[in-house]
Amino acid sequence: MQQHFSLAECDVVGFDLDHTLCRYHLPQSARLIYDSFAQYLVTEKGYDEDLLTLAPDSLDFCCKGLVLDIEEGNFLKLAEDGTVLRASHGTKSMTSEEVLEIYGRKEWKHFNTVSGMVSRTAKYYLYDNYFDLPGALLCARVVDSLDQHDGQKKYDFWKDMVAAIQHNYKISAFKEDCGMYFPEVKNHPDKYLQRCPESVKKWLKQLKNAGKILLLITSSHSDYCRLLCEHVLGNDFEEYFDILITNALKPGFFSHTPNQRPFRTLENDEEQEALLSLDKPGWYSQGNAIQLYDLLKKMTGKLDPKVVYFGDSMHSDIFPARHYSNWETVFILEELLGDKGIVPAKAESEPLEKKGKYEGDQLKVPYFVSKQWGSFFMDRLPGLENAEETLVHTWSCKCISTYSTIAIPSLEAIADLPLDYRFTRFSSNSSATAGYYPSPPRALLPNEDSVMVK
Repeated sequence: MQQHFSLAECDVVGFDLDHTLCRYHLPQSARLIYDSFAQYLVTEKGYDEDLLTLAPDSLDFCCKGLVLDIEEGNFLKLAEDGTVLRASHGTKSMTSEEVLEIYGRKEWKHFNTVSGMVSRTAKYYLYDNYFDLPGALLCARVVDSLDQHDGQKKYDFWKDMVAAIQHNYKISAFKEDCGMYFPEVKNHPDKYLQRCPESVKKWLKQLKNAGKILLLITSSHSDYCRLLCEHVLGNDFEEYFDILITNALKPGFFSHTPNQRPFRTLENDEEQEALLSLDKPGWYSQGNAIQLYDLLKKMTGKLDPKVVYFGDSMHSDIFPARHYSNWETVFILEELLGDKGIVPAKAESEPLEKKGKYEGDQLKVPYFVSKQWGSFFMDRLPGLENAEETLVHTWSCKCISTYSTIAIPSLEAIADLPLDYRFTRFSSNSSATAGYYPSPPRALLPNEDSVMVK
């Protein structure tokens, strides 16, 4: 495979919506997601009311790439070879000695399944995107609470957590004003949503003018998608895309066959009958990548149109688009903004009145750098003295270079580049940092490691 990647060579450019085209104010949205799940557990399932209060810095617990071992109530940060780098029981960090004692220096028992990424079981849950992450903190606090009251050793709260997620995010929740999440975003969109920068809108138009087919593929239902798009892109948002697919139910969109998951048309946000094939551009619901690709062949007149897909979830976007559809993939990784390990000087020195309306309930920034869990990209193996030999890549970091073409912190980071800009792609024969744009995370650079992973 060639070493460079360019948008100019792609026929089709596809986008995920949440946390890709539509960026959120993370501290506010995290708090809302946490509250919406906690409220349900307390009022509907009788959990401890203490779960409803949140200390200002408690979101520090949230770190992408954590795996919850549901039966044990333990959270794990995994190395690329599947060994456990750090762990916590509930919110409480385990010492290096405890990690070694419980998990040893061997591959974690479910690593084979989790790293295959194809299946999920009721034994563990992988937290890999900002919609999920506040749930990690809630689950950890549930474990703390159960330990305190019942001294439990095996945990049975997961079914209640799934019920909380379904209650807040089910397909009819937006329309019915059900749960806490959708009503709050509807009433205060500015508090939670960042408007799309003009540079990105201009870039989308530039892609279209260059003859690219633009897709939006989101697992959000059409009514929520419309609210987000109108707010971040404007009322004419449909003009940016040739094909919009909502309720795509990723990763199944990529892995399922047309029979398992046909496309459906929409009327007033209600799904209609299943379609036998996809014949023309437009707005659809559910569906599958196979029939979409057939339509793209027709639209481009090419046997093998080249597709690139931008997304923020390794499990739902990047891995399945690469693994099942062999698309190019651009991973949106906000952690690239935070991996400096410091808050930007500008944010520190701004006078208070300039810091914006919602600074009052601001949690520590940047929210995507966790002191408890350390760097998203690298860490030390616990228990060994010689730092030179014990720095390892995290499993999350390995997934990025395995399944992404390139990784960027946001669309804005590339919007001003010419379309024929040649990115160096991740590949087995280039360096581990090659595919990061505009620059690799500091933790992966030589001599910086010791600073970053303390």
